[in-house]
Order: sequence, then C-alpha cells, then structure tokens
Amino acid sequence: MPAIKFTKNELKKQKDALKRFERYLPTLQLKKQQLQMVIRTVEQQEREKRTAREEVRGRITSWIELFGEDANIGSLVKISKLETEAGNIAGVDIPVFKSLVYEDIAYDLFETPLWLDAGLVAFKSLIALDEELAILQKQVELLNQELRITSQRVNLFEKVKIPETKDNIRKIRIYLGDQQTAAVVRGKIAKKKVVEKAS
Repeated sequence: MPAIKFTKNELKKQKDALKRFERYLPTLQLKKQQLQMVIRTVEQQEREKRTAREEVRGRITSWIELFGEDANIGSLVKISKLETEAGNIAGVDIPVFKSLVYEDIAYDLFETPLWLDAGLVAFKSLIALDEELAILQKQVELLNQELRITSQRVNLFEKVKIPETKDNIRKIRIYLGDQQTAAVVRGKIAKKKVVEKAS
C-alpha cells in the first residue's frame, strides 16, 4: 500500500476515489448477479439437451438392435460446417449454436437396409445434440470465468479498496484536525507572549 500524504489535496483525492469505488460497486454486483442467473439458465439448457440426447440414443438403440445388419452409419454422415453466432451476455462474448451442415454422401438404396434413412436422421440429430452440448459447455466455461473475475473485483472493492480509502480519509482528517488545533494553540501562545511583552 503506498504511503498517503496528510494534505488537503490527498484528502480530496481519497474522497474522489471513494466516490468512484462506491459508484462502480453496484454495477459490478449487478453484473455478478446477471452472470449467476445466466449460468443457471445455460446449465438448465444443458441438462435438457442431455435428456434429449439420451432419449434419442434410447430410441436408436432399441430399434437398431432389432436389425442385425451391418450398416456403417458413421461413414455416411460427415459434418461439412458447424454454424455458430457470436452472442454477448453481460459483456462476455460467447458462441451460440446455429446449425450443422452435413455433406451429401450418396449410397446405394438397394444395398443398404431399409431402416438406414431413419437411422441417418436419428444419427444426425444425435450429432447435432452433441455439438449443441459442446457449445453450451463452452458458454458455461466462459461465463464461469467471467463470474470468477467479477467476484474478485466485487470483493476487491467491498473488502479492500472501500475500507482502505475510508480509513485513509479518517487518518487524514484526524491529522489535519490535530494540525489545526496545534495551530490555534500556537497562535494563542504567541498572542499571550505578545500581550505579556507589551505590558
């Protein structure tokens, strides 16, 4: 902590700093609350997507197991492009899932099982859910990182800067008050000496 000067200019500087800290603190607290709320919302969306993914996976496995045929669905589905948008929440840039674009891969309808078309649709929806989940996890990660930084700033202002500045103001006021009292006492002593010399 830098040493403070016991002057009126330093007193004004400390008062201005205190006003600034007290003005920024509510903004930081509001940002912290907003981030916490958004994180809860994104986590809820993530839980819903996980549930949807498990439902799709359950539906796929129940009817794929009925058919013992070997169809390599993974080789027929390739992502050509993952489209995302940039979103901004409380000053944090986050990716937002938009869509998935798949390559068109031709396959012979006569040599593949009948259920392949339905399997491809289900497999594509499963991949899309996985990609959405990955982006939601990235959002939570970025938002948690910003929440940690914002919480540190709130704590810095609440527990360090504001109390430290108030203490500095108190010390400067006491010092200046003591100096003023000492000046008055010195003035009275000097006046008394002048009166005694004059008489």
